[in-house]
Amino acid sequence: MNDTLRLSALQGSRGGPLYVKLKQSIEDAIRSGRLQHGDALPAERDMADEGGISRVTVRKAIDDLVKEGLLVRRHGSGTFVVKPVARMQQPLTQLTSFTEDMRRRGMVAGSIWLDRGLYFPTPEETMMLGLAGGARVARISRLRTANDMPIALENTSLPDDILDDPDRVEDSLYLALAARGIRPVRANQRISACILVDRETQLLGVPPGSAALSVQRIAYLDTGRVMEVSRALYRSDAYDLVAELTTGAS
Repeated sequence: MNDTLRLSALQGSRGGPLYVKLKQSIEDAIRSGRLQHGDALPAERDMADEGGISRVTVRKAIDDLVKEGLLVRRHGSGTFVVKPVARMQQPLTQLTSFTEDMRRRGMVAGSIWLDRGLYFPTPEETMMLGLAGGARVARISRLRTANDMPIALENTSLPDDILDDPDRVEDSLYLALAARGIRPVRANQRISACILVDRETQLLGVPPGSAALSVQRIAYLDTGRVMEVSRALYRSDAYDLVAELTTGAS
Protein backbone atom coordinates (compact mmCIF):
# COMPACT_ATOMS: atom_id res chain seq x y z
CA MET A 1 0.00 0.00 0.00
CA ASN A 2 2.99 2.28 0.52
CA ASP A 3 3.71 2.04 -3.22
CA THR A 4 0.06 2.79 -3.99
CA LEU A 5 -0.22 5.88 -1.78
CA ARG A 6 3.48 6.80 -1.74
CA LEU A 7 3.29 7.56 1.96
CA SER A 8 7.03 7.51 2.54
CA ALA A 9 7.44 10.54 0.26
CA LEU A 10 5.03 12.78 2.17
CA GLN A 11 7.57 14.30 4.54
CA GLY A 12 9.97 15.39 1.80
CA SER A 13 7.43 16.61 -0.76
CA ARG A 14 6.15 20.13 -1.27
CA GLY A 15 2.51 21.08 -1.31
CA GLY A 16 1.47 22.67 1.97
CA PRO A 17 0.30 21.00 5.18
CA LEU A 18 0.81 17.25 5.56
CA TYR A 19 -2.92 16.51 5.52
CA VAL A 20 -3.20 18.31 2.14
CA LYS A 21 -0.31 16.29 0.73
CA LEU A 22 -1.85 13.04 2.00
CA LYS A 23 -5.21 14.01 0.55
CA GLN A 24 -3.59 14.73 -2.82
CA SER A 25 -1.73 11.42 -2.68
CA ILE A 26 -5.00 9.50 -2.12
CA GLU A 27 -6.78 11.47 -4.85
CA ASP A 28 -3.95 10.75 -7.28
CA ALA A 29 -4.10 7.02 -6.48
CA ILE A 30 -7.86 7.01 -7.18
CA ARG A 31 -7.75 9.04 -10.39
CA SER A 32 -4.80 7.08 -11.77
CA GLY A 33 -6.50 3.76 -11.10
CA ARG A 34 -4.03 2.51 -8.49
CA LEU A 35 -7.00 2.53 -6.11
CA GLN A 36 -10.21 1.15 -7.60
CA HIS A 37 -13.84 1.61 -6.66
CA GLY A 38 -14.52 -0.56 -3.59
CA ASP A 39 -10.88 -0.84 -2.48
CA ALA A 40 -10.26 -0.46 1.24
CA LEU A 41 -7.78 2.06 2.60
CA PRO A 42 -5.29 0.87 5.23
CA ALA A 43 -6.15 1.55 8.86
CA GLU A 44 -5.46 5.13 9.97
CA ARG A 45 -2.80 3.89 12.39
CA ASP A 46 -0.96 2.02 9.63
CA MET A 47 -1.06 5.04 7.31
CA ALA A 48 0.27 7.27 10.06
CA ASP A 49 3.12 4.85 10.82
CA GLU A 50 4.11 4.42 7.15
CA GLY A 51 4.00 8.17 6.45
CA GLY A 52 5.62 9.25 9.70
CA ILE A 53 2.65 11.50 10.41
CA SER A 54 0.04 11.77 13.15
CA ARG A 55 -3.32 10.01 13.11
CA VAL A 56 -4.97 13.43 13.40
CA THR A 57 -3.37 14.35 10.06
CA VAL A 58 -4.60 11.12 8.47
CA ARG A 59 -8.10 11.61 9.84
CA LYS A 60 -8.27 15.19 8.54
CA ALA A 61 -7.29 14.11 5.01
CA ILE A 62 -9.83 11.26 5.04
CA ASP A 63 -12.57 13.49 6.46
CA ASP A 64 -12.12 15.93 3.56
CA LEU A 65 -12.27 13.13 0.96
CA VAL A 66 -15.39 11.67 2.59
CA LYS A 67 -17.04 15.09 2.33
CA GLU A 68 -16.06 15.26 -1.35
CA GLY A 69 -17.54 11.82 -2.03
CA LEU A 70 -14.34 9.99 -2.97
CA LEU A 71 -14.24 7.90 0.20
CA VAL A 72 -16.92 6.36 2.40
CA ARG A 73 -16.65 5.08 5.97
CA ARG A 74 -18.48 1.84 6.80
CA HIS A 75 -18.95 1.32 10.51
CA GLY A 76 -16.99 -1.72 11.63
CA SER A 77 -15.56 -2.32 8.14
CA GLY A 78 -13.21 0.58 7.37
CA THR A 79 -12.84 3.28 4.74
CA PHE A 80 -13.45 2.52 1.07
CA VAL A 81 -12.95 4.19 -2.29
CA VAL A 82 -16.10 5.39 -4.02
CA LYS A 83 -15.06 6.29 -7.53
CA PRO A 84 -17.96 8.17 -9.16
CA VAL A 85 -19.79 6.33 -11.93
CA ALA A 86 -22.18 7.72 -14.49
CA ARG A 87 -25.73 7.37 -13.20
CA MET A 88 -28.40 5.86 -15.42
CA GLN A 89 -32.12 6.49 -15.33
CA GLN A 90 -34.63 3.73 -15.97
CA PRO A 91 -38.25 4.72 -16.71
CA LEU A 92 -40.83 2.61 -14.93
CA THR A 93 -43.45 2.99 -17.66
CA GLN A 94 -41.93 0.55 -20.18
CA LEU A 95 -41.44 -3.22 -20.05
CA THR A 96 -37.96 -3.69 -21.50
CA SER A 97 -35.00 -5.98 -20.99
CA PHE A 98 -31.64 -4.97 -19.54
CA THR A 99 -30.06 -5.49 -22.98
CA GLU A 100 -32.59 -3.14 -24.59
CA ASP A 101 -32.04 -0.55 -21.86
CA MET A 102 -28.27 -0.52 -22.39
CA ARG A 103 -28.52 -0.51 -26.20
CA ARG A 104 -30.80 2.53 -26.02
CA ARG A 105 -28.06 4.30 -24.04
CA GLY A 106 -25.39 3.34 -26.55
CA MET A 107 -23.80 0.90 -24.10
CA VAL A 108 -22.88 -2.75 -24.53
CA ALA A 109 -24.77 -5.10 -22.23
CA GLY A 110 -23.03 -8.21 -20.97
CA SER A 111 -23.66 -11.19 -18.70
CA ILE A 112 -21.43 -13.12 -16.36
CA TRP A 113 -23.24 -16.37 -15.68
CA LEU A 114 -23.48 -17.49 -12.07
CA ASP A 115 -25.92 -20.36 -12.60
CA ARG A 116 -28.43 -21.66 -15.14
CA GLY A 117 -30.28 -24.91 -15.43
CA LEU A 118 -33.50 -26.85 -14.87
CA TYR A 119 -34.46 -27.60 -11.26
CA PHE A 120 -37.29 -28.95 -9.19
CA PRO A 121 -39.26 -25.87 -8.12
CA THR A 122 -39.54 -24.52 -4.61
CA PRO A 123 -43.06 -24.23 -3.14
CA GLU A 124 -42.92 -20.47 -3.78
CA GLU A 125 -41.96 -20.97 -7.44
CA THR A 126 -44.72 -23.57 -7.87
CA MET A 127 -47.31 -21.14 -6.51
CA MET A 128 -46.12 -17.97 -8.28
CA LEU A 129 -45.56 -19.64 -11.66
CA GLY A 130 -48.66 -21.81 -11.45
CA LEU A 131 -46.69 -25.01 -12.09
CA ALA A 132 -48.36 -28.39 -12.39
CA GLY A 133 -47.08 -31.50 -10.64
CA GLY A 134 -43.87 -32.83 -12.14
CA ALA A 135 -42.99 -29.57 -13.87
CA ARG A 136 -39.53 -28.16 -13.48
CA VAL A 137 -38.35 -24.58 -13.35
CA ALA A 138 -35.68 -22.88 -15.42
CA ARG A 139 -33.42 -20.69 -13.29
CA ILE A 140 -30.88 -18.21 -14.59
CA SER A 141 -28.62 -16.18 -12.33
CA ARG A 142 -26.16 -13.67 -13.70
CA LEU A 143 -24.19 -10.50 -13.11
CA ARG A 144 -25.26 -7.87 -15.64
CA THR A 145 -22.69 -5.42 -16.97
CA ALA A 146 -22.74 -2.23 -19.03
CA ASN A 147 -19.54 -1.55 -20.95
CA ASP A 148 -17.96 -4.17 -18.66
CA MET A 149 -19.00 -2.31 -15.47
CA PRO A 150 -21.04 -4.44 -13.02
CA ILE A 151 -24.53 -2.95 -12.70
CA ALA A 152 -26.98 -5.56 -11.40
CA LEU A 153 -27.45 -9.08 -10.09
CA GLU A 154 -30.41 -10.90 -11.67
CA ASN A 155 -32.13 -14.09 -10.55
CA THR A 156 -34.98 -15.30 -12.77
CA SER A 157 -37.32 -18.30 -12.67
CA LEU A 158 -39.50 -19.47 -15.58
CA PRO A 159 -41.66 -22.57 -16.28
CA ASP A 160 -39.72 -25.23 -18.18
CA ASP A 161 -42.19 -25.22 -21.08
CA ILE A 162 -41.43 -21.52 -21.62
CA LEU A 163 -37.67 -21.94 -21.31
CA ASP A 164 -36.80 -25.60 -21.77
CA ASP A 165 -33.08 -24.98 -22.32
CA PRO A 166 -31.52 -22.18 -20.23
CA ASP A 167 -28.24 -22.60 -22.16
CA ARG A 168 -30.07 -21.13 -25.15
CA VAL A 169 -30.00 -17.69 -23.48
CA GLU A 170 -26.97 -15.63 -24.46
CA ASP A 171 -27.15 -11.98 -23.38
CA SER A 172 -30.88 -11.26 -23.56
CA LEU A 173 -33.53 -13.57 -22.09
CA TYR A 174 -36.32 -11.67 -23.83
CA LEU A 175 -34.62 -11.98 -27.24
CA ALA A 176 -34.19 -15.74 -26.73
CA LEU A 177 -37.89 -16.06 -25.87
CA ALA A 178 -38.96 -13.77 -28.74
CA ALA A 179 -37.23 -16.14 -31.16
CA ARG A 180 -39.82 -18.71 -30.08
CA GLY A 181 -42.72 -16.25 -30.31
CA ILE A 182 -42.91 -15.75 -26.53
CA ARG A 183 -43.23 -12.14 -25.37
CA PRO A 184 -44.38 -10.56 -22.11
CA VAL A 185 -47.13 -7.98 -22.47
CA ARG A 186 -47.25 -6.58 -18.96
CA ALA A 187 -45.51 -6.87 -15.60
CA ASN A 188 -45.88 -5.91 -11.97
CA GLN A 189 -42.78 -4.58 -10.24
CA ARG A 190 -42.09 -4.04 -6.55
CA ILE A 191 -39.15 -1.78 -5.70
CA SER A 192 -37.51 -1.57 -2.31
CA ALA A 193 -34.19 -0.65 -0.73
CA CYS A 194 -31.88 -3.27 0.74
CA ILE A 195 -28.36 -3.74 2.05
CA LEU A 196 -26.14 -6.05 0.03
CA VAL A 197 -24.48 -9.04 1.66
CA ASP A 198 -20.73 -9.62 1.31
CA ARG A 199 -20.89 -11.86 -1.79
CA GLU A 200 -23.19 -9.41 -3.56
CA THR A 201 -20.88 -6.45 -2.84
CA GLN A 202 -17.91 -8.43 -4.15
CA LEU A 203 -19.70 -9.28 -7.40
CA LEU A 204 -20.92 -5.71 -7.93
CA GLY A 205 -17.59 -4.18 -6.91
CA VAL A 206 -19.00 -1.91 -4.20
CA PRO A 207 -17.91 -1.40 -0.58
CA PRO A 208 -19.26 -3.71 2.16
CA GLY A 209 -22.60 -2.58 3.53
CA SER A 210 -23.60 -0.78 0.32
CA ALA A 211 -27.26 -0.22 -0.44
CA ALA A 212 -29.04 -1.47 -3.56
CA LEU A 213 -32.39 -1.18 -5.30
CA SER A 214 -34.28 -4.47 -5.19
CA VAL A 215 -36.67 -4.85 -8.15
CA GLN A 216 -39.00 -7.85 -8.06
CA ARG A 217 -40.85 -8.48 -11.32
CA ILE A 218 -43.72 -10.75 -12.29
CA ALA A 219 -44.21 -10.75 -16.08
CA TYR A 220 -47.32 -12.02 -17.88
CA LEU A 221 -48.15 -13.37 -21.34
CA ASP A 222 -51.15 -12.07 -23.30
CA THR A 223 -53.11 -15.09 -22.01
CA GLY A 224 -52.66 -13.85 -18.44
CA ARG A 225 -50.25 -16.64 -17.57
CA VAL A 226 -47.20 -15.79 -15.45
CA MET A 227 -44.16 -16.05 -17.70
CA GLU A 228 -41.38 -14.99 -15.37
CA VAL A 229 -40.59 -14.22 -11.75
CA SER A 230 -37.38 -12.34 -11.14
CA ARG A 231 -35.45 -10.30 -8.61
CA ALA A 232 -32.71 -7.87 -9.60
CA LEU A 233 -30.35 -5.95 -7.34
CA TYR A 234 -29.21 -2.69 -8.93
CA ARG A 235 -26.26 -0.64 -7.72
CA SER A 236 -27.81 2.38 -6.05
CA ASP A 237 -24.80 4.54 -6.94
CA ALA A 238 -25.31 3.93 -10.65
CA TYR A 239 -29.05 3.48 -11.21
CA ASP A 240 -32.09 5.69 -10.73
CA LEU A 241 -35.61 4.39 -11.32
CA VAL A 242 -37.82 7.17 -12.66
CA ALA A 243 -41.62 7.34 -12.89
CA GLU A 244 -43.66 10.02 -14.64
CA LEU A 245 -46.79 10.98 -12.71
CA THR A 246 -49.81 12.90 -13.95
CA THR A 247 -52.73 14.38 -12.06
CA GLY A 248 -56.13 12.77 -12.36
CA ALA A 249 -59.07 14.55 -13.91
CA SER A 250 -60.78 16.88 -11.45
